[in-house]
Amino acid sequence: MLFYTLMKPLVRVGLRVFFRRLEVRHRERLRQPGPLMLCSNHPNTLMDPLVTAVHRRQPIAFLAKSTFFKNPFLGAIMRSGNCIPIFRRQDAETGAEALSAAQLAASNEASFGRCYDYLERGGTVMIFPEGTSVSERRLRPLKTGAARIALGTEARHDFRLGLKIVCVGTNYFDPSRFRSDVFLNVAPPIEVSDYAARYRQDPDAAADEMTEEIRRRLTRRLVISRAAEDEQLAQQVERTFGDHLNPDDDPTTLYDNFQLSRTLLDALAWFEQHDAGRLAALRTALSEYLANLQHQRLDDDDFDQSQRPGTGLADYLYLIAGFPVWLYGLLTNYLPYKLPAEIAHRATRETEFIAGIMLGVGMLTFPLAYALEAAAVQHWLTHDWRLTLLFVSSLPIAGFYALGYWQTLSARLRRLRVRRLPGATRSLLQAQRTTVLRLLDEAREAYAQRPVTR
Repeated sequence: MLFYTLMKPLVRVGLRVFFRRLEVRHRERLRQPGPLMLCSNHPNTLMDPLVTAVHRRQPIAFLAKSTFFKNPFLGAIMRSGNCIPIFRRQDAETGAEALSAAQLAASNEASFGRCYDYLERGGTVMIFPEGTSVSERRLRPLKTGAARIALGTEARHDFRLGLKIVCVGTNYFDPSRFRSDVFLNVAPPIEVSDYAARYRQDPDAAADEMTEEIRRRLTRRLVISRAAEDEQLAQQVERTFGDHLNPDDDPTTLYDNFQLSRTLLDALAWFEQHDAGRLAALRTALSEYLANLQHQRLDDDDFDQSQRPGTGLADYLYLIAGFPVWLYGLLTNYLPYKLPAEIAHRATRETEFIAGIMLGVGMLTFPLAYALEAAAVQHWLTHDWRLTLLFVSSLPIAGFYALGYWQTLSARLRRLRVRRLPGATRSLLQAQRTTVLRLLDEAREAYAQRPVTR
């Protein structure tokens, strides 16, 4: 528990740096008193528990698969981080320490007992009822373990404990990219005592019904794609023409982006059933346009005049005057910035692990790099702790400035490349873009006029 308490503020800082925005809808539902069980989807293995835990003042006990505990070092971290092992059949049947059915049941009974004790003391337990983590915008079939733990805890107190289940829909807009966005969509609580009569009649049926209610509440608060090709097309449209489709987007919230994603996927499903030809034409036109953009190393924003950066004298003076600050930020932050991504991509090819590894490594590389730079500056330059402290304070500020400066400069360089394209190539790209926008507008109008069944 001490490790959890010490690490939580550091993780909070790490998440604020890693994500551009981490928004919680109905935050008050996460902060109600225990006993409380949190149930969430699981698309980003190591990151999912963290983005929820930092928004709850009370410590959380996490259920994690037992394979994480086999490595002595990782196992020690997991136990210190308030994690309880759960033993899955597919894990128990493999490896040198395969468990029999009886041993598996006994191990899980012991883990369930720890959850009962934790909840009975008014604590909070977080579980991921999908039972596995896959980096997809889908909700896999839910296991009944969360419901059985909740019902079992209440049954020990004749359903008078007051345990609630809160479902958290965790939506990543680009799960493995630094400075991306996360939207936590929190559902109203489920009162476990409402299932008392059903549990007394048939415990298994009560667990099934509660699991189905958890599934319904998560489904309403998630962006869920039905097929890989739909997911690819929806993300291409979102990232390329999201502003065009959602011109009234409220910049103060991610909820509009969430709604756009859900509407796009619903629209794709409708067109597949009612107007597959229109969908095929859009898919082909968009794929050709994006392929040509990629070949020219350009983005759609480079052709969007509404997104054109300023071209006044002050804008160019900003780039000139800001160059030394960018260079300072680059030199002092480049290694700790690049190493986490390099290490994460070398360590695994599984997307759902990338962000968590990057966050963990970054929480080591940045403090270590800043400490070494501070020691060097103190020893060879300042010889004054106050000046050294000022230097250290400037490092993260210069780092964020360098990142923003480079994004601005890159956008200008790409626009310069657009102007230097051969006339035929530029005309082709502009014509393709116009065609895609026309198809999108026609599809939006057709979808808006569809007959709605009630």
